[in-house]
Amino acid sequence: MTTSPLERAADSFAAELARHRTGRGLTKKQLATMMGFDPSYVSHVEGRRHRPTEDFARRAEAVLDAGGVIWQRFREYDQLRQTRATPGLREPAPPGRWLPPGTGLVVERETATLTLVDGTYRCVIRRRLHNAGTEPVTRYLVRVAVDRWPDDPGRSNRHHREHPLTFAELRFRAIHHDDGAREPMHWRVRHDRDAYKEIWLLFENADGRFPLHPGERAEVEYAYRVGRVKWGPWFQRAVRLPTRHLAVRLDLPAALDPRVWGVETSLSADEGPLRTPVRRHDRGDRVVFDWSTDDPPLNTRFRLQWRFRREAPETPPVPTRPADRMRALGMLPPEATPPGRPARPLHLPREAATAREVADRLTDLLTRAEEVHPLSTGTGLAAPQIGLDVAVAVVRPADRSAPPVVLVNPRVVGESPETVEQYEGCLAAADHRGLVARPLRIEVEHARADGSRMITSFAYGMARLVAHEIDHLDGRAWTDRMAPGVPLVPVEEYRESNA
Repeated sequence: MTTSPLERAADSFAAELARHRTGRGLTKKQLATMMGFDPSYVSHVEGRRHRPTEDFARRAEAVLDAGGVIWQRFREYDQLRQTRATPGLREPAPPGRWLPPGTGLVVERETATLTLVDGTYRCVIRRRLHNAGTEPVTRYLVRVAVDRWPDDPGRSNRHHREHPLTFAELRFRAIHHDDGAREPMHWRVRHDRDAYKEIWLLFENADGRFPLHPGERAEVEYAYRVGRVKWGPWFQRAVRLPTRHLAVRLDLPAALDPRVWGVETSLSADEGPLRTPVRRHDRGDRVVFDWSTDDPPLNTRFRLQWRFRREAPETPPVPTRPADRMRALGMLPPEATPPGRPARPLHLPREAATAREVADRLTDLLTRAEEVHPLSTGTGLAAPQIGLDVAVAVVRPADRSAPPVVLVNPRVVGESPETVEQYEGCLAAADHRGLVARPLRIEVEHARADGSRMITSFAYGMARLVAHEIDHLDGRAWTDRMAPGVPLVPVEEYRESNA
């Protein structure tokens, strides 16, 4: 009996599914459980009693990690099916309703461009997203990572501890494209580490919210920059969501005589060469390298690597002064946060998650600051000092066994008439100290997560630390509290006088 091309394509899909299943040592029931299907469904597909669906094919490809073969067989079958149903139709159908855990998103197209200009890598990622789920999407997680020496993890880890990646240098921005219009997107930090950041892109901005509803599509774009001191000779893209098309471009100076190659890695396969070639285009004083692939398997990582054949080894600068170390961690210099502008109070409980995330960032940064610039008198940090316009501060007592104090929307509501004049410093200006008079005790009203208010009393050293951070939130420079004409003291002289 003669079979049709459509039947042969369905048979080919079923055979490929069975081959990879048995190769993994899985029973039909085990595979069905891992895919989230009824156990009889796999038997019916392999037995040609059920035709494969896109949902089934995507899950089978992801679970069996078949290097794209199962998915390719489904596309061949699906295109024949559509051609028979609608003569002349050539384009594949839009993504099906496969729901990766925690999302409902499919990346229909990603274009990633990395450009090296004047010693700085500028990265732009643009993705066309389709909400194939059943719930509106209000945020989208992205990751920024550096690795100075990818083949020497120990060396890279030491380097990034000394030269951590900071948001101040990243100059991160995000944009939502909608019918030709470009709308800025708010974003929120999820993780802030020395060598990587995880960031929620929020489908909202100052003008309102624009969630991505089921069935809708949108294009998002985010961009950042990193100096060559922290960015090694590699650019990696990881496939974490179902992706139809992935394209990468490197734009490098021709004067450096770049040589580019690529590798790919999956959960079930060791590192190997890219399956599609990298194309080189010489354009005057620039060399452009393009690479792309269709329907990459989930959990695959693609890495473009390069070396420059006309360049002497670089020696990264090492911060020596305390203020330079603080800048390297991401703290802004005093001139970047001019006085006179109070931080924005948070609306609680609606912004309770923001308060927690900012407090976590400040606490983490204080820990790292103390590693490079130890202080025995306690430390504090306010959100504006790291470029965040929210009224959140964290204070660490001199007694490290005591937990840090988190202050949200604080204001001083009472203070003792007794004051004491002591030397005071600031992490953002860590090279100097100044004599500042502060009350011995202060009463501070601040907010709980549910929006209710409480009053806490602070005395002596903690009163000074808390008052200093509230000055930052109120838009007041701590040096304004010094007596007129009294100069700042270099930290070296301060230490000698207190030895």
